[in-house]
Amino acid sequence: MTKLLLHVWQTWFGEPLRRVEAESLAYRLSDEGRRVDWKTPTVLLTAAICLTLQQYTATPGQVLGTARFLASTFGGPDSAAEVDTLLRKWSGDQLAARLWWAGIAVLTYAIIPLLVLTIGFRARPADYGLKLRGVLNAWPLYVLFTLVMVPLVWVCSGEDRFQQTYPFFRFGSPEHVRKDLWKWELAYAAQFVSLEFFFRGFIIHGTKHRFGMYAVFVSVVPYVLIHFGKPMPEATASIIAGVVLGFMSLVTRSVWLGAALHIGVAWGMDFACLARRGFL
Repeated sequence: MTKLLLHVWQTWFGEPLRRVEAESLAYRLSDEGRRVDWKTPTVLLTAAICLTLQQYTATPGQVLGTARFLASTFGGPDSAAEVDTLLRKWSGDQLAARLWWAGIAVLTYAIIPLLVLTIGFRARPADYGLKLRGVLNAWPLYVLFTLVMVPLVWVCSGEDRFQQTYPFFRFGSPEHVRKDLWKWELAYAAQFVSLEFFFRGFIIHGTKHRFGMYAVFVSVVPYVLIHFGKPMPEATASIIAGVVLGFMSLVTRSVWLGAALHIGVAWGMDFACLARRGFL
């Protein structure tokens, strides 16, 4: 058993991580590596700006004052009144408010970082975790993680803390579930794809040239912070998930299977919580 575990480690992690460390060391010893590294602070400052922007624009109501001011400045009082009415309407509509939240997540987790990569760095998004070639090479590990998570999700879904949290979209009846569940879950999935790219793609692959495999731990800190306010077991588990999914992205150079795993767990929690309420 020990030999098998060592073989798995060497095959899936050991050799790829040594390669990452060797590439980072070669960069730091090169002429380019001895000059001022503008890429690392740009990635980290972009991440900080995006997280701040997300925190203060996550609901339509949070941008009401700014939107009203801009509309009044450039369009006059009538435009300001129209914007005010629209944003208040969205704030009062749960589905619209949740779709707004997902849209802001896609903007701050994916669109802005992608603009920095393609316009600022002239880089290929595929080199920052979005490559598709070879994405299924590590599928056995993700299947293993899924098998571990499925019973944990079901057990946790029975606790009051998780019942009070999930789904984020609050359903009042089975009819409500049939009407809006698919809309919510698709938006939820788009948010997770963007999140995985941000933490396990943009941050890790954008700083690995400087930090090597320790870029994973750089990404874990802000990742854990976004889980504050959720049940403590989930916030604690996010530390483990951040490290595991981070290393998987680092060695596979892709975030897609990590995103699939994340979406599967999130959807599983929503469905398990709804099933326990008798809504499915």
